[in-house]
Amino acid sequence: MMDESYKRPSFYIVRDDLLHPLVNGNKARKLDALLPMIEDISGTDVVTCGGVQSAHAAALAASCAERGLKSHLLLRGEEPETLTGYNLISSMYGNSIYVPRSVYAKRDEMLLTHGKAIAGPSGALVWFTDVLDSFTCIRTTDRKDSEDGKKKVVIVKEGAGDAVALLGIIRLVQYLSQNHVLGSERPYNFVIDSGTGTTAIGFALGALILGLPWKITAVMLADTFEGYKNQENRLVSDFKRFYASDLNDIDNALTDKLVHWVHRDNPRKFGNVLEGEINACQQIASQTGILVDPIYTLAAWELAVQLSQREHEDGAKVVMLHTGGTLGMFGLAQRYKSYFSTLKHGLH
Repeated sequence: MMDESYKRPSFYIVRDDLLHPLVNGNKARKLDALLPMIEDISGTDVVTCGGVQSAHAAALAASCAERGLKSHLLLRGEEPETLTGYNLISSMYGNSIYVPRSVYAKRDEMLLTHGKAIAGPSGALVWFTDVLDSFTCIRTTDRKDSEDGKKKVVIVKEGAGDAVALLGIIRLVQYLSQNHVLGSERPYNFVIDSGTGTTAIGFALGALILGLPWKITAVMLADTFEGYKNQENRLVSDFKRFYASDLNDIDNALTDKLVHWVHRDNPRKFGNVLEGEINACQQIASQTGILVDPIYTLAAWELAVQLSQREHEDGAKVVMLHTGGTLGMFGLAQRYKSYFSTLKHGLH
């Protein structure tokens, strides 16, 4: 909670960025149920894709290594002269393969081609979406594929934004709703930065299922309002089909405002940093000990500050979910050298 003694805006922060030393909190949550399912079908290798500084690719690489799975990361573009940030983590923990942008444009074809090459003539290849469709028929004790030495390669699409990703986020909501954390009675307004929107949607679903008086406000960073609503409808529909066919309240939520989607104060093409934002991150870090990044969490921070100034209107305490992003600063420092050079002059 920010210091109230100086009558500054005050809000809570859920430090999910501290969940893992190298994996963003939101990425770890998305993999929370996905990786055990891959293990249950005796998967040996995982193939995915992303940008050179993909937080998803780095998260998958580190998490797979911890479980004894091999990861193969198809990264868009050229290998950087200096490995840093998420790219460094991806290369340390997994097998990074740099793919020309023209090839990457056809993602499914690219993933399938590389998956077949890794599986070889005697191995098996499966899309994770197919695993999800048939998982109710799988016996978790069937370990034959891994025991006979044959590879079983699983393709995970960019971002791992399928319905299974919602399960780990809902588990976080359940944890936060315990009496010794935030409890289940008091109203809160959670502020979440949104790339694909999966985390915000999962959070809202969790609150709905558990009957919590929580509002979810998501800052749109990478798509239009219509795009996020389509993502919301798709994920909720898939979630109900796979996991919650008996929860009729979810149908009602689809016609209501499950997530409150809002624009960033200073919109820009996704991935761009505006002048002054690095210094804003520096100021927040020096004053609070909390590091935010200009692509994602700074947007959530700024909105949390605004909402906390008028939280008396609905009585809901503002809570920012810190999803992570620290390692992304290293890659940004290479792209925006002039912005980062101002840090040498110290604080003003």
